[in-house]
Amino acid sequence: MTTQKSVNDPVFARRESEARSYCRSFDTTFASAQGSIMTDTNGRDYIDFLAGCSSLNYGHNDPDMKAALVDHITSDGIAHGLDMFTEEKAKFLKAFEEIILKPRGMDDYKIMMTGPTGTNAVEAAIKLARKVTGRRNVVAFTNAFHGMTMGALALTGNAGKRGGAGTGSLTDVTHLPYDGAFGDDVDTLAIIEQMLTNSSSGMDAPAAFIFEPVQGEGGLNAASREWIEGVAKLAREHGAMIIVDDIQAGIGRTGKYFGVEDMDIEPDMITQAKSLSGFGLPFACLLIKGEHDIWKPAEHNGTFRGNTHAFVTARVALEKFWADKVAMEGMIAEKSETLHKKLSEVAKLIPGARLKGRGFMQGVDVGSGELASDICARAFKKGLIIETSGAEDEVVKVLAALTIPNDVLERGLNILLDATRDALADNHKIAAE
Repeated sequence: MTTQKSVNDPVFARRESEARSYCRSFDTTFASAQGSIMTDTNGRDYIDFLAGCSSLNYGHNDPDMKAALVDHITSDGIAHGLDMFTEEKAKFLKAFEEIILKPRGMDDYKIMMTGPTGTNAVEAAIKLARKVTGRRNVVAFTNAFHGMTMGALALTGNAGKRGGAGTGSLTDVTHLPYDGAFGDDVDTLAIIEQMLTNSSSGMDAPAAFIFEPVQGEGGLNAASREWIEGVAKLAREHGAMIIVDDIQAGIGRTGKYFGVEDMDIEPDMITQAKSLSGFGLPFACLLIKGEHDIWKPAEHNGTFRGNTHAFVTARVALEKFWADKVAMEGMIAEKSETLHKKLSEVAKLIPGARLKGRGFMQGVDVGSGELASDICARAFKKGLIIETSGAEDEVVKVLAALTIPNDVLERGLNILLDATRDALADNHKIAAE
């Protein structure tokens, strides 16, 4: 196996927009992938701790999903059907109903197929909340990330991402502090309640509250059960809808299928995307309590609402991994414990570092974007794909596939530990000089 650096095709620099991002951190050309291993054009293997930013919770090219999709394509199955009735859509809906909704007491939810990515599901959610309540204002939270289209971007906190809107208007949103946003000594629930009850706060009555159970792009901030239940209670008291953005934190990432499972909260809507297809195919939907499904036909639509190929792989993912809920949750819990222990070792190396996240969605806040980026860059050179998150990119973030073999997980975490030691040693050396 060679360790020679790939010479990337100049067509990327010549023709691809400057908006490209991940390729700047991972400077090689990938050719294939299987499970939790990606291989470049030189034949070098990399352990994948990014997993398509949680779009590949079951790893790359799961053999059962692949076989079902190949069979569907070679038998001339429907490739694109708008929102017409298809055999594969029916199979997916029945599987989701029987495996996900009914066992969790969610039989009253409808499934709305939106456009192909998460931001489309968020747009549909806030649009419907405003339609149902007749209000405009939506409450979002500090460090939130909900997507890059204009409505979702208005909910997003990061200044850099918001700057992409140019002079576009990002309005009708009130940003309030997320759990722990002002430190452990500040009760942000009390602040939220004061803003809602003070008639001179300047805050319009909200149509909805939207939040992520764990803020992925925001730095792995994990809201407590008390905070989530408190926000839900305030929303109910003030006639606002509850939207849970479970795009990155859902589908097993925090340990259970939904990021708010087993909590005293009944969301009006839940957004789903990323690993919904199971195979990395574009697929997003919005779960809506039936009483709120007041759309008129075609009042909200899109050419690619409902990806038929994704229906095939999503159904297989549900049947293969989630039909046995206890086994799936047990597997995630075991890997989460391994992750927590090893990341604790990383954190101990860095003064002031701390663990963040929940379940199999954890990382280390190293206190500096420069240090976090250095660690990730060194890890990549050693054969590990891992990224940063947070307002200043200060968190080294692990999003390995839920199905990653234990030995591969251990190898990847050891690479991360070595990369951290190397970064610290070189930093000390520079400081001494």
